[in-house]
Amino acid sequence: MPDTLHGALHITMNWHDWLQLFLHYMMLSLLSIGGAISTLPDMHRYLVTQQSWLTDAQFNASVSIAQAAPGPNVLFIALMGWNVGMNAGGMWTALIGVFVAMTGILLPSTTLTYVAASWGHANRELRSVRAFKLGMAPIVIGLLLATGWIMAASHDQASRDWPLWLMTVVCTVVVWRTRLHLLWLLAGGAALGWFGLI
Repeated sequence: MPDTLHGALHITMNWHDWLQLFLHYMMLSLLSIGGAISTLPDMHRYLVTQQSWLTDAQFNASVSIAQAAPGPNVLFIALMGWNVGMNAGGMWTALIGVFVAMTGILLPSTTLTYVAASWGHANRELRSVRAFKLGMAPIVIGLLLATGWIMAASHDQASRDWPLWLMTVVCTVVVWRTRLHLLWLLAGGAALGWFGLI
């Protein structure tokens, strides 16, 4: 059972807990059709709500820092593993957390992706392959919407954040209806943030 001291989370992890974390990330790896970020709601449920291995602030910071940093967005998994390990003891357990989380999330999906991509490319004209690709689109969209909802729920001031919501709707329509490059939208959002408009 975790306890807190001066705002820091202190937990005890044994080998069974590390195995559970590894197996949970392996399961999430097989569900991450839209990328690891699409399984964020279940990571929150498991790490914060069910196991209490991370705080809400640590969870959100892991995602935010990884998304802002250059490189693959799957880095938030490493940061979550790092934070679980730091809560469990320190530097060495943090490295164990990174290894367990990253191996768990990468091993099944990369293996399955390689095998499925090879088979799918060889059989790309089959009706079942085309149907599978079309059927996965709504699932990915639903998972990404759930992820956005979880991240937005941490902002309890929806009435004050209306410019963010408006910008989200505008960007969604622009991406859907035009061929404007996403970098222009990112630059526009950065400029609005720089001037304090959002």
